[in-house]
Amino acid sequence: MLALAAALTGAALGATAAPRGFTVEDLVTMERVGSPAVSPDGGKVVYTVRTTDMGKNRGHTDLYLVDLRAADPVPQRLTSDAASSTDPEWSPNGDAIYFLSARSGSGQVWRVPAAGGDAVRVTDLPLDVDAFRVAPTGDRMLLSMAVFRDCADLACTKARVDAKEKDKASGKVYDRLFVRHWDTWSDGRNNVLYAAPLDAAGRVNGTPVSLSGALDGDVPSKPFGDREEFRFSPDGKTVVFSVRIAGKTEAWSTNFDVYTVPATGGTPRNLTADNNAWDTKAVFSPDGRTLAYLAMTRPGFEADRYHIVLLDLATGKKRNVADSWDRSPGSIQWTADGKTLIADAEDIGQHRLFAIDVASGKVSPLTDKGSIGGFDVRGNTVAFTQTNLASGAQLFGMQMGTNKAKQLTHVNEARLADVRWGDYEQFSFKGANGDTVHGYVMKPWNYEPGKKYPIAFLVHGGPQGSFGNGWSYRWNPQVYAGAGYATVFIDFHGSTGYGQKFTDAISGDWGGKPLEDLKKGLAAATTKYAWLDRSHACALGASYGGYMMNWIEGNWSDGFKCIVNHDGVFDTRGMAYSTEEQWFTDWENGGPYFAVPDKHERFNPVLHVNKWKTPMLVVQGDLDFRIPTTQGLSTFTALQRRGIDSKLLVFPDENHWVLKPANSVLWHHTVIGWLDQHLKQ
Repeated sequence: MLALAAALTGAALGATAAPRGFTVEDLVTMERVGSPAVSPDGGKVVYTVRTTDMGKNRGHTDLYLVDLRAADPVPQRLTSDAASSTDPEWSPNGDAIYFLSARSGSGQVWRVPAAGGDAVRVTDLPLDVDAFRVAPTGDRMLLSMAVFRDCADLACTKARVDAKEKDKASGKVYDRLFVRHWDTWSDGRNNVLYAAPLDAAGRVNGTPVSLSGALDGDVPSKPFGDREEFRFSPDGKTVVFSVRIAGKTEAWSTNFDVYTVPATGGTPRNLTADNNAWDTKAVFSPDGRTLAYLAMTRPGFEADRYHIVLLDLATGKKRNVADSWDRSPGSIQWTADGKTLIADAEDIGQHRLFAIDVASGKVSPLTDKGSIGGFDVRGNTVAFTQTNLASGAQLFGMQMGTNKAKQLTHVNEARLADVRWGDYEQFSFKGANGDTVHGYVMKPWNYEPGKKYPIAFLVHGGPQGSFGNGWSYRWNPQVYAGAGYATVFIDFHGSTGYGQKFTDAISGDWGGKPLEDLKKGLAAATTKYAWLDRSHACALGASYGGYMMNWIEGNWSDGFKCIVNHDGVFDTRGMAYSTEEQWFTDWENGGPYFAVPDKHERFNPVLHVNKWKTPMLVVQGDLDFRIPTTQGLSTFTALQRRGIDSKLLVFPDENHWVLKPANSVLWHHTVIGWLDQHLKQ
């Protein structure tokens, strides 16, 4: 067993209260640590903590500060307004922290003294500020706002939005995709990057100047892009950002490019026009001479490996760093001396932090077990959040060269002191093609030697994703352990963190090698761990995992006593013509449906409905535009027409995920109730 899991279990057993299992309510109401930002001198870290207000059915986020130089660092709360405070960033001299808040009625940038005190609003714009950065020189701020690009100023966009809200006609007219994306219908606005001057008090003083508005695209990208996609140069004179030109092809293009533009405004210059794949997250070296960025090589493939590219800004020469390192970084930052890049990447069921020597390309791990969340680097200080299968995110600090991380927060530990966590262990087996495949098992909280326990068999989505040694607020095996279930989860062919060849293996083979891995993985687990009751197992999955639930119904119909399918693909033809990000279905099936229909139909669950027989709970978010509601309704209709025991849970106000606290509680109890009905009776 992992040492940390055992230690946490021992701590829980030593608590005064009688040990208990982890509950749904525990999960939903946990405090969540995020967004670390290190002060310019490397001595302090500001970060966010999100709490949950069940009465208001929403989360609330505040800023906290911890002094790394203290012998016993104690976090100090910086904000306490009724409105959330997010996205902290230090002032260049370290005397204050900028952040986003809607406490004035709209989303604006605020500034609070690092020593504590009242926050002051530093922007007063007619539109919400969605993302920002402060120049290292302290004289300018980058601001991203959603605008109509044909408007001459921000007031024009505000007036047009207000007029639309008063218009009794509700129709929308489109002449290109995206008409909707993730969970939102397009209203014609783009995320545009602006720059505005700051006065001596750190307030925006002047009219924002558009930097990216001449380009037909979003900065940052929709739906999940953030300020990692734009930055200042060290001297504050230049801005770098990434954007995908929309045109008529945006819905099937992954061609993001990296641009630079003067911070005072001008014509953006494309630095990566030679690459038609994804280029993003560019970061200037400390001396401003080199730009490091992430680049994919295959157009149209969102799960391609990111390579680290260095661009000499004077000569235009490019070279890849650590190209033999078969991992895909999530983001990169420079150390102060410009000799090392810090990167995070998935790695054999973990998500680790790495140091990459720029000259030699040597890659050295900085963390071991667990999963890195956000991280920041200033001077020799690295701050990061980290989770594992028995802990939500905690904040850690590390000095470069020591590789010894110090835990700085202990949120949730007191309130969960009586929880006995399910012990977990990683295992491996020979999967499809004889390849080594990894997975995890977790015991129920009340495990007793000699007993057998029913199995919750979790299948991850993506499909290029991973169920590894990390914490989740949607698919968390500790919830099932707390309900008395053993859990098994397999990183089948297509999973990330095992090399790009392994990730590539699922494309065009959705129902092939992954299903073989799941079968062999469950067999290997139940052979190795005698406490797993193979005769009482339920399979659960969302997105691609939901697709796999439908595929299992017709192609492993004797495998389980029940199934839970959340937002899963039922008909690949319908998916090809209704999902928003067309590049995904095109790549996974070798082209658009009209060009290669046979490839789309090869692993189509709808063709095997006549073999369905396993009871299934179907869950669907009505705002899910990735896998639209008709897919879930079709699944439920097929089950009902076949006379199979089935239920449908629909959330009118949720997208591909279940995010609202009350809905999350309902979701979990409905799912666990379905397992109880079929595995414990």
